Amino acid sequence: MASFHFALFIPAAISLLLVGAADAADVTDVSITPEGDGRFSFAVTVESDDTGWDRYADRWEILDPQGSVLGTRELHHPHVDEQPFTRSLSDVEIPADIESVTIRAHDSVDGFSGESLSVDLPGR
Repeated sequence: MASFHFALFIPAAISLLLVGAADAADVTDVSITPEGDGRFSFAVTVESDDTGWDRYADRWEILDPQGSVLGTRELHHPHVDEQPFTRSLSDVEIPADIESVTIRAHDSVDGFSGESLSVDLPGR
């Protein structure tokens, strides 16, 4: 009998995880342009289930391989009717010894729970 209840629990738990993941802010694309002097411009595409001011992707961050934040692009309003959307951040200084970065997006309700992207820096 215990295995019967366990068998019912697993699909329910999986579906709850999938439903929760649908609300996350996912980074779906990143374009990086070198600006010179160790500075880069980032164009980041985010897809999220923005519903309005109660839930929206409110920022994305650029992280070094150790997880330190190198740059943040604040998103000051929901993008309910613009999905996915792309926003840029320029003049981001990246130390010369860093060859790749990770971009992650933040949801106003679920935080950093979505998909991130790790990308190599051009010219490094």
